[in-house]
Amino acid sequence: MRRTVRLLTGTALAAAAAGLAAAPAYGGGASGLDVHPSTASPGGQVSVNTAACGEKGSAVGDAGSVGAGTFTLAPSAHEGEAIGQFRVPAGAQPGTYEIVATCAAGNLRVTGDLTVAMTPAAGSQAQQLQPHGSVKTGVGAALGTDSVQTTAGVAALAVAAAGGTWLLHRRARGDGI
Repeated sequence: MRRTVRLLTGTALAAAAAGLAAAPAYGGGASGLDVHPSTASPGGQVSVNTAACGEKGSAVGDAGSVGAGTFTLAPSAHEGEAIGQFRVPAGAQPGTYEIVATCAAGNLRVTGDLTVAMTPAAGSQAQQLQPHGSVKTGVGAALGTDSVQTTAGVAALAVAAAGGTWLLHRRARGDGI
């Protein structure tokens, strides 16, 4: 009984350590990237701010997903936040785009969403926007499709499974743990 508990504890700890090693370092929640306004029209000015970079922290913003390129977030006097701005390109298509900021110190990455919506011309009816892209339902979209991280996670799980199998095999042979 004691060996079984040790074996299961060791396997669980190895799997947990492998999961932590493969987890991405993304910020979120209250220390994420705030996008104002969260819905903008092509040609509109957008401000972003974050407190994730710490007091007097700065960051490099990336609005390349919407076609606006990179921009700088500089420290501000407002509660230790870094603030930056960019303009939505005139040719931007309707949809939701991920805006990213990477803190200069520590390389912490925070994200926020910007929705681009077409404003109807005067006297015309608004066109219905067609959905595109994936549904943001949680972990799958948050982790992204980075093949290096996916490979690292699969490799970590394989190592944990091989280690557990090896320990069970030794126990079955009577070699002890």
